Amino acid sequence: MSNFVEYDKYDGLGLAELVRKKKISAAELVEEAIARIEAHNPTLNIVINKLYDSARATAKGTLPKDGPFTGVPFLVKDLMSTMEGVPTSAGNQLLKDIPAKQDSELIKRWRASGAIITGKTNTPEFGLTPYTESETFGPAHNPWDTSRSPGGSSGGSGAAVAARIVPMATGGDGGGSIRIPASACGIFGLKPTRGRTPTGPEIGESWRGFTIEHVLTRSVRDSAAMLDATHGTDIGAPYIIPDPERPYLKEVTTKPSRLKIAFTTKPMLGKNVHADCVKAVEETVKLLQDLGHDVVEDTPVINGEEFALAFMTIITAELRADIEEAAEKAGKKISVDHFDHASVIGGLFGQIMSAAQYARASRVIQAANRKIGLFFEDYDILLTPTLSTPPIKIGELNLSASERVLVRTLSTMNAGWVLDAFGMIKPLAAQMYEFTPWTPIFNTTGQPAMSVPLYWNGENLPIGSHFVGRWGREDVLFRLAGQLEQARPWFDKAPADY
Repeated sequence: MSNFVEYDKYDGLGLAELVRKKKISAAELVEEAIARIEAHNPTLNIVINKLYDSARATAKGTLPKDGPFTGVPFLVKDLMSTMEGVPTSAGNQLLKDIPAKQDSELIKRWRASGAIITGKTNTPEFGLTPYTESETFGPAHNPWDTSRSPGGSSGGSGAAVAARIVPMATGGDGGGSIRIPASACGIFGLKPTRGRTPTGPEIGESWRGFTIEHVLTRSVRDSAAMLDATHGTDIGAPYIIPDPERPYLKEVTTKPSRLKIAFTTKPMLGKNVHADCVKAVEETVKLLQDLGHDVVEDTPVINGEEFALAFMTIITAELRADIEEAAEKAGKKISVDHFDHASVIGGLFGQIMSAAQYARASRVIQAANRKIGLFFEDYDILLTPTLSTPPIKIGELNLSASERVLVRTLSTMNAGWVLDAFGMIKPLAAQMYEFTPWTPIFNTTGQPAMSVPLYWNGENLPIGSHFVGRWGREDVLFRLAGQLEQARPWFDKAPADY
């Protein structure tokens, strides 16, 4: 398969340096990535749109001279960011053949970094679920154990990086969708502060500002360097955020000051946490103490059930809008035949919610955010497990056959009101975040957060440690991540056969 057997030994910055020194060409790197996609995609199902011709043409053309990632193969999640002339399917069958009209601002910035887009990655429909199993493209598989999910919604990207197909790939995080696959795939994933990367020119707020895009990487420094290349507001941005005082790449090699870190393994949403995830945090606490940080057990206190229902109310309203817009673009009537069953049931919730319920949900979220803000007056960092369990089996969280029949019936009858009448909404909201008891909360606050691969369980499955920083303080997270990466390296820890 491989002509460049040392490809795995380099991160994105390392590969770019080889190109810059003319030890290898961009074209050769692209061919290496293509060969790896062709070898592994039949098993993993992670690249759903192969952009080989344009990647080859880009590699042989004029590349940015000063880009930090010039010549490096790169994969883009097939959601949010748009490429002119290329469909952005969002995992949906109606959208998979409709080409985008223009490049998004982030696509322009990723290209300006010198990265070469080689394909687009598998995602659940509309990024709704924390697993990647769309009915249009089928499930993505985790290279650590192909019977398991790489997480979602950036599951295809996470699996591609873990499988050494590319050193980095993009993700969007609206409820944990960078951090979830980072944990499940044993790689690094940072969600920046709200507004740090652009959403234009078509999108203002995605999921009311909960969602932001960045990358999943094998090394901390690649994440930092790409954020250096892409941060900053664009025209018409809904948020203005101060620029960092210096490049994030410099922070990675800067020793952090003695940090005051709170930790908890108690779920803020949901009720249960696997013993392996508790063990991962316990070992991380010991490591942090050995590195000289002050670590105490503490957690923000919010009403988890109330928050979960409010979060679901806002997301399902957004989902209903996505469904209506997709049908409109395709010139179709809304039908269960055109959307995944999970999207349909979420869309039914979104359809029956009143404007007042939406406004009250927003108030619940904002009140919780204020409490969490006060908590971070006392701490630099909060540490939790990233997820409540190790990587889940494919299909474990998906709808059962009987549930799909119910969804189809209710959709055909346009009877979403039945869900409310039979008291099904609140219990479902509580159940939805059992797998992700922490990550969505910090999408609503807009704080930066990262999943760091510091622990593998007895089955050799990765389990991430989740660190949340104060608003706007990615610099502190990158310093800590660089210190952890040096103290407990993970770069060479790879799934078998990859």
